[in-house]
Amino acid sequence: MDRFGARELLACYERGVFPMADDRDDDRIFLIDPQHRGILPLESFHVSRRLARTVRQDRFEVRVDTAFHEVLARCAEAAPDRPKTWINHPIERLYGELHAHGHAHSVECWRDGDLQGGLYGVALKGAFFGESMFSRQTDASKVALVHLVARLIAGGFVLLDTQFLTEHLAQFGAREIVREDYRRRLAVALETQAEFQRSGRLDGAAALQLITQAS
Repeated sequence: MDRFGARELLACYERGVFPMADDRDDDRIFLIDPQHRGILPLESFHVSRRLARTVRQDRFEVRVDTAFHEVLARCAEAAPDRPKTWINHPIERLYGELHAHGHAHSVECWRDGDLQGGLYGVALKGAFFGESMFSRQTDASKVALVHLVARLIAGGFVLLDTQFLTEHLAQFGAREIVREDYRRRLAVALETQAEFQRSGRLDGAAALQLITQAS
């Protein structure tokens, strides 16, 4: 994989496949092209009343791309509910390169100067490929996801790829589609011009308003 860099990784996303590893300490990378794909429709993103209250109160300071490498490192750490991680060192390097080229982004939740949660993913034309998230405080990663969706709506994105469907994502309206449907949606997204930074900085109320307007 020595010659596999940011350009090759973007080409994988354009084909509808993405990289994973078996273990943090295993330097091998393999490409995944699942029969069923998780997506989170932006127009039907669901925010519970309790979470909306937390977002509106701005309990966290939400920043974008101020600590990408730290978010990536936190996502790669083992946790009680995730003793093993698929983010190995070559994957960290690759996404660091994507970030340097403006294609990988982080949404971060801070409190009292400490990073409490966040997520990262890849932006390519009108598609955003969510990669991983972490939380060190209740609702931190959920708030980051709400702000991500608001930013994608404001930026003109049409596809939020979650790769797999999980119970955690299902509560927000994520669903599973077959590979052929996913590739049709991806083709449309790759013909769509979008901008991740278009919205600038959003507070919680503005983020929720964007989501409501899109539904």
